[in-house]
Amino acid sequence: MKPVKHVIALDVGGTGMKAALIAEDGTLLHQARRATGRERGPEAVVETIQAFAAELLALGRERFAAPASAAGVAVPGIVDAENGIAVYAANLGWRDVPLRELLGERLGGIPVALGHDVRTGGLAEGRIGAGRGADRFLFVPLGTGIAGAIGIAGRIEAGAHGYAGEIGHIVVRPGGPACGCGQHGCLETLASASAVSRAWAAASGDPGADAADCAKAVENGDPRARQVWHAAIDALADGLVTAITLLDPRTLIIGGGLAEAGEALFTPLRTAVEERVTFQRLPEIVPAALGDTAGCLGAGLLAWDLLATEVPA
Repeated sequence: MKPVKHVIALDVGGTGMKAALIAEDGTLLHQARRATGRERGPEAVVETIQAFAAELLALGRERFAAPASAAGVAVPGIVDAENGIAVYAANLGWRDVPLRELLGERLGGIPVALGHDVRTGGLAEGRIGAGRGADRFLFVPLGTGIAGAIGIAGRIEAGAHGYAGEIGHIVVRPGGPACGCGQHGCLETLASASAVSRAWAAASGDPGADAADCAKAVENGDPRARQVWHAAIDALADGLVTAITLLDPRTLIIGGGLAEAGEALFTPLRTAVEERVTFQRLPEIVPAALGDTAGCLGAGLLAWDLLATEVPA
């Protein structure tokens, strides 16, 4: 058969990994999932990633008559993408893991790109998802925490030190709930899916209740749920208006678990943001389009970008 040029894409989460082989035109040639094995320790997670990538390399060679040309990996935590180091990831127990070097060695020396999971997901949403065609966008996933990815002309701005986009740590309620970052009243302590779950569990008296349950209760007219839901939306709107003021995005993409509530979130959120802007231009506020595949697709884009910028020997 005619060889099919492709790359390996890996999206590493706290407990699971998503992977794909992706062709140059963006076609998903193969998809797979695997547990990270974090219960066996941080070294075991690194070994699992390496072994999974090596299997994908072998599969691509066998099935598509060519080895992968490059690999892209998205990981959580603090990432030094330029030097290929996973600096810190609390949920994986990592500190200063030279992941690009380790993967490159296991994969026979093919080039490897490393990226932050949210910024990598934002890259995919911006290029091939909800932000396609927008020259400036902000991607904000509302999950366990809240992070962000700043898109400029088809690329993600990482900042001078790799921390750009951390909208979840904007203080929107001074003196509010303690945040893991050391501040109080950060946006993610009030408007993440985890924050809504905690607030609704307390308000409803059901310790097992979560944000999805709160959204259902809102639709059913429960006044306690409405109070919890709108408190989170008010905090989120305050944080987003700060971001809009600083970044002036054309499109604001909201993803993560909380966005699965659909218009129960987006209708009041658009209203709340519009009520707060004065001189600022209101961006289009849209739901993310790629779901939990965004990180993997973005990792593939990182790999193709790496190949495109390589200088021929």
